[in-house]
Amino acid sequence: MDKLTDKYLRKRKIPSTACSGCGLGQAHKAMVVAIDELGFDFYDIIWGTSIGCAGRQTFATWKGDNFAGTHGRVYAIARGLRLAIPVEKKLVLTVGDGDAFGIGFNHLLHAARSNAQMTVLVCDNLGYQSTGGQYGWTTPAGVKTDSSPYGMFEPNWVQTEMDILNVLKAAGATFLARHVSMDGRPLVESCKKALQNNGFSLVHCVFPCITNFGKNALGSRNTVNMFNWIKNRAAPLGEEKEDTLWRTGIYHDAINTRPEFSQLMRDKVSEIQRRYQDEGSH
Repeated sequence: MDKLTDKYLRKRKIPSTACSGCGLGQAHKAMVVAIDELGFDFYDIIWGTSIGCAGRQTFATWKGDNFAGTHGRVYAIARGLRLAIPVEKKLVLTVGDGDAFGIGFNHLLHAARSNAQMTVLVCDNLGYQSTGGQYGWTTPAGVKTDSSPYGMFEPNWVQTEMDILNVLKAAGATFLARHVSMDGRPLVESCKKALQNNGFSLVHCVFPCITNFGKNALGSRNTVNMFNWIKNRAAPLGEEKEDTLWRTGIYHDAINTRPEFSQLMRDKVSEIQRRYQDEGSH
């Protein structure tokens, strides 16, 4: 057990029950490293999770306060919680691609629209891997899955002309980034920027699923092959190649440029109270 695990995570949840070779731990650790490097303690962060591999593996691992939502609803819970907790507390959510970009997308858009302070780490294993490996909202075109044996042919949310991060930018998000889990330091730095934003931040992180994606898409559960397959198809923004699937880096940085949801609500309530008191004094 390393010092970060001992400082921030619950011992009974370590080691993880994730499949052997799963890359989710890389994404999870990047966020914990970012929290530590910014000087936060476990009681400064309230950690929320949802359904699927990402939710199951990160649920109740945080030493501090935790909460979980049903599929796609964690963002709505987080918006309500944002009004109830002290302003200095930070909300961090670890969710899956289906939870964020599928069933929970409407709630995610409203969280971005209202600019509620939360840092959403979308841990994307490229499909519905916890239920057998069906294709999802970010599955690359042509990839064979349990539900697309002839190759996934539907438009997805990461193709250039329909990038989900552009949709979220238009919806009002104030920080957006994309990485693959083996990015290391750049992923940590994006998580740090996201945490420093007093508003809605989202970091989209693709990670390898050995058990189902590797088996179906690559015909092998070889961990090294799976990691290299993702790494070789990712490139920093501006350095893309013909076969690049994931353009990595910071997509949108407008941190602290819009009023944060809970502060806006508190200011409005104070204004209404002052108006009521002024009217009552006449």
